Amino acid sequence: MNAVVETPLPPRCAQLLRRAGHWIEHGEFAAAERALIEARQRTGDHADVLRTEAALLRAGGNAAGAALRLRRALELRPANAPLLIDLGLALREAGDAQSAYAVLSEATQRDPDSPRAWYRFGELLRDGSYAERAEEALARARALAPMHRQTLLLHADILKSLCRDAEAAAEYRELIRLSPHIGEAWHGLTSLATQTLDADELAWLQRLPSEPQLDDEQRIHAGFALGTALERAGRHAEAFAAFVEANHRQRARIDWDAAAFGREVDGCIVPFDGAGATAADEELGHEVLFIVSPPRSGSSLTEQILASHPQVEGAGELPDLAEVLQEESRRRGAPFFDWAGSAGADDWARLGRDYLERTRRRREARPRFVDKALPNWQLIGAIRAMLPGARIVECRRDPLEAAWSCFKHRFPDGSTRYAYEFDELGAFWRDYERAMAHWHRLHPDRIHVLSHAALLADPDGEIRRLLDACALPFDETCLRFHETARPVRTLSSTQVRRPLQRDATYASAYGDLLDPLRSALAGAR
Repeated sequence: MNAVVETPLPPRCAQLLRRAGHWIEHGEFAAAERALIEARQRTGDHADVLRTEAALLRAGGNAAGAALRLRRALELRPANAPLLIDLGLALREAGDAQSAYAVLSEATQRDPDSPRAWYRFGELLRDGSYAERAEEALARARALAPMHRQTLLLHADILKSLCRDAEAAAEYRELIRLSPHIGEAWHGLTSLATQTLDADELAWLQRLPSEPQLDDEQRIHAGFALGTALERAGRHAEAFAAFVEANHRQRARIDWDAAAFGREVDGCIVPFDGAGATAADEELGHEVLFIVSPPRSGSSLTEQILASHPQVEGAGELPDLAEVLQEESRRRGAPFFDWAGSAGADDWARLGRDYLERTRRRREARPRFVDKALPNWQLIGAIRAMLPGARIVECRRDPLEAAWSCFKHRFPDGSTRYAYEFDELGAFWRDYERAMAHWHRLHPDRIHVLSHAALLADPDGEIRRLLDACALPFDETCLRFHETARPVRTLSSTQVRRPLQRDATYASAYGDLLDPLRSALAGAR
């Protein structure tokens, strides 16, 4: 086969591509498209033109179209690492993580001295819950580009998830030394429960949220970091003020409609009244241990206990259940609540098998696994219908403690948009408790309740009852869960590494400052 010979890019085309790139970066997509049309008219198929067209498509949300352009560019410029990296990113955005993995892995092999290749590969590995391999890739990227701030930040975050707190703290502090105005670095450092800021660091952090050069994103991170640091210093009134300001700024950036969410919860529970069909095989899904709870209610701790068992893999917050149901809704051309009540036993069995196939790799090392995705509590009806053999554990914590903990944290993935105002937190809690009351009425013997207070009072007994509810033989390692080495990507990554603390209450230190939150939560159990 003859090699493809690529013609040089004319100067005018190079100028047009530079302009197109500038306009893409600034959201001027129509202007970028005009420049690209002229460039293509002048040069036809050229790898640089195709690459810039792909960038425009990605910016407009068409990752699949971008991938097609990049594959054509690679035909013209085979094994080109920058093109491979861009293709990997497009495939990742298009939802094809497996192909993205292969392409980005090839990019690191084609150009092992490319820090961008290693960074993007590490990012993908992190997203796939391969924390150890992600750390190795990011360490390579860091060695090649020791001043690249995003590499330092992501590397520190991965080290934190691996419970390598001292190394993570050193990485955050190195980033702060290079760029002390990066609020994310301060936020990461203060999130390490094993670390305390010295007087100079705290003084700098107190000034940071008011620095004029900070953008809103970094100011919000700095505000949450300051609240955490002041709380650890016992300065609760100042901490409260910092948290309120940070939450106010975060709430202004997001859309949240509490009434619409309440209707969404109704749509999840109304189709399931106890009379619907379920998969015929009562053992289907016996491999799965679902954890349900509001955020900051002990789900990471419960997963850590279960993942200390030699039969259980802690898989974390998996997207697969929601994705299976979303794809079925697209296939049917109807929202979930329109078809869930009429789905037959064969439909649910098919969906259950789809979920198990998607999560197959979670059972490669151990036969059972934990899925603690945040929306699980809304989908218990679907879980019971499609995976009747699965076990379900509900984690309960004092609502004030859990809700206040939510308010003190900025969640990274946009999944907790209700957490930034007290009234909206209260509305969310009422929706949660209404749904769980419904599920407990339908399935009184199928949802095991693990109370955080009971666990603190009698850890041995509660852990034994938890294992029994999950059909697991007792294993001593579950009592020493804090010694289990495994990646934890949630906000509780450092807490689950410590023995249980019987006096672990925090809201009481704020006294009547939290009265508005108490009122918002009135009636919550």
